[in-house]
Amino acid sequence: MFKLIKTDGAARRGRLITAHGTIESPFFMNVGTCAAIKGAISSLDLRELKCQIELCNTYHLHLRPGDEIIKTMGGLGPFMNWKGPILTDSGGYQVFSLAKLRRIKEEGVYFSSHIDGRKIFMGPEESMRIQSNLGSTIAMAFDECIENPASHEYVKESIARTTNWLVRCKSELERLNAQPNTLNKEQMLFGINQGGTYHDLRKEHMKQINELELPGYAIGGLAVGEPTEVMYDVLDNIVGDMPISKPRYLMGVGTPSNLIEAVARGIDMFDCVIPSRNARHATIYTWNGITHMVNKKYETDARPPDENCNCPTCLNFSRSYIRHLFKAKEQLAGKLAVQHNLYFYNTLMEKIRNAIDNNEFELFRREYSQKLSQLTSD
Repeated sequence: MFKLIKTDGAARRGRLITAHGTIESPFFMNVGTCAAIKGAISSLDLRELKCQIELCNTYHLHLRPGDEIIKTMGGLGPFMNWKGPILTDSGGYQVFSLAKLRRIKEEGVYFSSHIDGRKIFMGPEESMRIQSNLGSTIAMAFDECIENPASHEYVKESIARTTNWLVRCKSELERLNAQPNTLNKEQMLFGINQGGTYHDLRKEHMKQINELELPGYAIGGLAVGEPTEVMYDVLDNIVGDMPISKPRYLMGVGTPSNLIEAVARGIDMFDCVIPSRNARHATIYTWNGITHMVNKKYETDARPPDENCNCPTCLNFSRSYIRHLFKAKEQLAGKLAVQHNLYFYNTLMEKIRNAIDNNEFELFRREYSQKLSQLTSD
């Protein structure tokens, strides 16, 4: 399913072959939490923005419109007219983000819906059944995302629970994939490494989940409040324990610089709401750094947002016009900014792949890692 084509230092160039298409890695997953990218970006738009794979969320789609409805519609792909791979997050992150609305037990997690307060239970089997109904390409294991900081004792207890849940996820998905009415009988299960910022627990947990020989492995529980240097330190200490022949996924990360630095440490897959969320607040990423589109200096600037970009926004609209749209609170402002940022992220990954292909990744890293994290001067 995964072919490692070449390496350039620790950076990896690969190809993930799935039931719904082939994905060139390293790659970024565009986040469509509720089967849509926030910012009025449709599946048709995503094809023009170089998107290879979309990410959707199990918890949110279970609440509305309901996974049974989506199964009736043929699964997420037909439902949102996306003819490509889809990864579904398991709902485990909501164990972290909805802390005030849940209780964690060994059997699973009891939630109160953030929409209407109704009681919900989700455990490993429920998560797998929902994801099977969604028909995604890759199903993520149900886990507990641990907040930072947390005590060593609690983290140790948590990863034991997450490992137990993973075993149950694997068993249930194998059962579901064998059922005659299952939408995607080749749905893949990725396990998630947890352990907070404790190197010994990260390594212990990775060893445990490696024994299950899953199609892919993720690193969770990072970019949740710890300093960036701490995140990189965790990666430096755990990536080498991940299987060489399986895709490596760093969940919920991050900025353009984060992506470059994580690729340099051997990561293949990423997702994050940053490009769309920041775009909706008038912040865009360019090849010269970060630009805030509401800056007064762009009031009469006829240049495109990024003169080195070929996205639909930059090919057709000026900084002056986009600034006006944000100031006037027109919805079009968000759409134009989001489609630029998604195109930028997908192009960034394309350039990273090309650099690895040509043994030039370290040159690319030195030129862009710091630059893309700073404000532009133009």
